[in-house]
Amino acid sequence: MKAAEKTQEYKNSHIYRLRHSLAHIMAQAVLQIRPDAKLGFGPPVDNGFYYDFDFGDSPISDSDFKDIEKRMKKIVKQKQVFEASQKSLDETLQLLEETNQEYKIEYAKELVETGKAEGGQLGFYVNGPFIDMCEGPHLEDTGKVPKACFKLDKIAGSYWRGDEKRPMLTRIYALAFENVDELKDYIQRRELAKKREHRKLGAELDLFVIDDEVGVGLPMWLPNGTIIRDELEKWAHEVEFKAGYKRVSTPCITRSNLYHRSGHLPYYTEGMFPPMVIDDHDEYYLRPMNCPHHHKLYMSRPRSYRDLPIRLAEYGDVYRYEKHGSLAGILRVRAMSMNDAHIYCEQDQVKEEFTKVMQMYRFYYDHLRLGNFRVRLSLHDKDSEKFVDSEEEWVESENIVREVLRENNIDFDEEVGEAAFYGPKVDIQLSNVMGREETVSTCQLDFVMPERFDLEYTDRNGESQRPFILHRAPLSTHERMIAFLIELYGGAFPTWMSPVQVLIIPVNETVHEYAKQIESRLFDNMLRVETDLSGDTFNKKIRRGVTRKIPNIWIIGNNEMEEQAITWRRYCVKDQVKLNIDKACANLIRWRDERIMDNFDDIVIDE
Repeated sequence: MKAAEKTQEYKNSHIYRLRHSLAHIMAQAVLQIRPDAKLGFGPPVDNGFYYDFDFGDSPISDSDFKDIEKRMKKIVKQKQVFEASQKSLDETLQLLEETNQEYKIEYAKELVETGKAEGGQLGFYVNGPFIDMCEGPHLEDTGKVPKACFKLDKIAGSYWRGDEKRPMLTRIYALAFENVDELKDYIQRRELAKKREHRKLGAELDLFVIDDEVGVGLPMWLPNGTIIRDELEKWAHEVEFKAGYKRVSTPCITRSNLYHRSGHLPYYTEGMFPPMVIDDHDEYYLRPMNCPHHHKLYMSRPRSYRDLPIRLAEYGDVYRYEKHGSLAGILRVRAMSMNDAHIYCEQDQVKEEFTKVMQMYRFYYDHLRLGNFRVRLSLHDKDSEKFVDSEEEWVESENIVREVLRENNIDFDEEVGEAAFYGPKVDIQLSNVMGREETVSTCQLDFVMPERFDLEYTDRNGESQRPFILHRAPLSTHERMIAFLIELYGGAFPTWMSPVQVLIIPVNETVHEYAKQIESRLFDNMLRVETDLSGDTFNKKIRRGVTRKIPNIWIIGNNEMEEQAITWRRYCVKDQVKLNIDKACANLIRWRDERIMDNFDDIVIDE
């Protein structure tokens, strides 16, 4: 489905009409207490609606929300009918000038001048005493608004038309759902999301820093965050080694010629940082992806069918010029490290290789418990200049990917216009606590780059052939994947990737030496361990360990020292278990080596 079709489908939905109607109801209520306010735009959004106002010298605050909501409920009870009408530009201007609606006047003129107003007619909706220039649609009347389905949410500033040189308006946001239960559920999930927000936890747990002097969208990883990165990358190295991948390493910068050849210039120019001019004439770019470098490695020597498939893997650093407004913590950044690989294979190997990649995705996602995702087959749009013009090859490659998904019983949705410029792709769309979707992982079938880079291999008959290329990044980028893991786990990482795997807490000074002996033993086994020898109370030490979300706390007292044991306390697990030190160490090593996702399970200790 194309984006325009999805938008139209949403506009035809009941929830859109409900939210749009409530925007008018709220504007009417606001004008009752601020009759001189000037109106901006008031559209539905994903979880409700908003309306922009210019209040002049009579600002409004959230202390007015109770009054506004009371007035909105009264308007709902009045069952005001939403009536549509059309007016000419002259009629529109006369009406808007009477109420001094200068922003609407500007927009009305623009719609007519640009031909967006069909037949020069502008749409209006009236409900009760309120009239607004609007294309609709709306409910039949205000009485169709379900009881207690909306709530005014917050106030924010918003420049008119999004232009910082224009007046700053006051935007009132509101939540709105089909019924009160959905509204309550959303509010509860949002409270949970606030507690788990990756920027908040990233700061509290000392994972990463984004500093204005370094640059927006350029995260720096603190020791704790670097441990999580390293553990994910180590895991990927092992999984890819067993799957036949060969690791490579390539530079983060390259001459512009390479990107002209690949087509990133001009297809991807907006997503790239500006060029650096060297020696007054040679242009170099920071790479937005690793693909062209890997293609050059493939070209470094002649290839035979006996070599294929060739799987080149790299956790490569890439740089993309994301617009400032789209940056979000480490979820959307300008510098990232990608779990990238490119598979060069024969045509009759494509399905098998694609299947293996999808199986790898399933393995990673199942193990990390990233269950709330959907699979999207992203297709080209033949009417768009965004994609390479080769309709026959597009259809063929899309059919191959579609068949792989079906043969592997993978449920998927198709979306037109979301493909890469060089081929179709499978996107893993992961949802956070609030249900917001992001593309986390991809697998792309590329039929363009083999031709652009003149990639060849010698087949069984001694003839030159073009390989197919699969681009895949199952663990996404460190930045995006860790952002999702922080929010999924609430910052409480499983033992194998936790920055501190064990916190040893001695209950008195007489057991300090025993605690140090245990610390040394764990350290020698390459386990990340700390011992709290501070003079704080026992309870304060425990609270500090819980606040840091350390998965395992080992308590040492006189009894434990005499028995050469520890008392094991797990994060968010009520029960404690006493174990001799040998069994405790063996369990901890097993959890680490087998990458057990212990943060969701009760402690299991072998007797």
